[in-house]
Amino acid sequence: MAEQKIKQDEIRIGENIRQARREKGIGQTELVRLLQLRGIPITRESLVKIERGIQHIQASQLRAIKEELGCTYEQLFK
Repeated sequence: MAEQKIKQDEIRIGENIRQARREKGIGQTELVRLLQLRGIPITRESLVKIERGIQHIQASQLRAIKEELGCTYEQLFK
């Protein structure tokens, strides 16, 4: 069964991820590396597309990003 993807049509998840990442002083490459160490399949190119809102994010990716950035779902879904 395929993993659920979260659409970014009205919710600006990607923009919120970018903002939280920048506030923590973490670059895209570093975040991708941290996610890959957790076993999350993601590339920098995918993260760029997610942050721009042109690629849907998988639930496991969202959960891992939330944990790595130390933020809440509320911050990402605002």
